[in-house]
Amino acid sequence: MTRKEVLNEMAQEDPNDPFLLYAQALEDAKEGNINDAIETLDGLTLDHPNYLASYYQLGKLYEEIADLDAAIKVYKKGIKLAKSQNEQKTAQELGDALFLVESDDE
Repeated sequence: MTRKEVLNEMAQEDPNDPFLLYAQALEDAKEGNINDAIETLDGLTLDHPNYLASYYQLGKLYEEIADLDAAIKVYKKGIKLAKSQNEQKTAQELGDALFLVESDDE
């Protein structure tokens, strides 16, 4: 059984588990299904807005499809959340990603 099949089976038992949704999105991205991954992570940020890991990955996927405005919005939202959760390392990583995108956007 592939990793994706295992994740899909687990998701049938708990379709609203944020970790499983996140892991499914990463598998989709790894397989080149970028739009599916974006859709899953976007939904994750709406349904589970405090699941911090999703913001960095979603921003990177938006960068991959050259939607820099969306990437910037996601990074900014993630930075705000990371700071509110006192996750300084994550806030810094998101800030670095934001800086790079904004530098490229000029």
